Amino acid sequence: MASWYLGKIRYQKENESGSLKTINEVYLVDAVSYTESEARLYKQIVTDASDFSVSSISRMRLADLFAYEEGEQWFKAKVIYFSVDEKSGKEKKIVNYMLVNSDGIQQALDRINESMRNFLIPYEVTDITLTPILDVFPYTSEEDQEEEIPANLRPLSEVMAERAASESV
Repeated sequence: MASWYLGKIRYQKENESGSLKTINEVYLVDAVSYTESEARLYKQIVTDASDFSVSSISRMRLADLFAYEEGEQWFKAKVIYFSVDEKSGKEKKIVNYMLVNSDGIQQALDRINESMRNFLIPYEVTDITLTPILDVFPYTSEEDQEEEIPANLRPLSEVMAERAASESV
């Protein structure tokens, strides 16, 4: 299960008139701890400013995150569903928070409903709010990341085919 941390960074940027303006930005990071989330923020964030600082990190409780290719804004949705306790037979209300990117509230609601269409228990989306999150950085292990092949290297099969063609001539 992912552990999401909301990281706020602060830096100063020079505007058109030459004065410095303090910029605050918010990012969501999937990490194991506060320390790792801070390290990943420093690694991932590149600004026009020469230096920036992580001003705060807080844990964000999310049941799920739905990321789509298109969608500039991140919306947080409160989803409520009811479950029946097997022992007592009483109905229990379960509240989950989900994050989705979209271009508007209606599209966010549509995407949540689309993502949860296989959910067997009836649910209700009660709140959708726009978040200040600019980007989301899911966890990727170092082994999962493909090494970039330098431009001057070619596949061995290609080199061997060229060599065999030149020897047969």
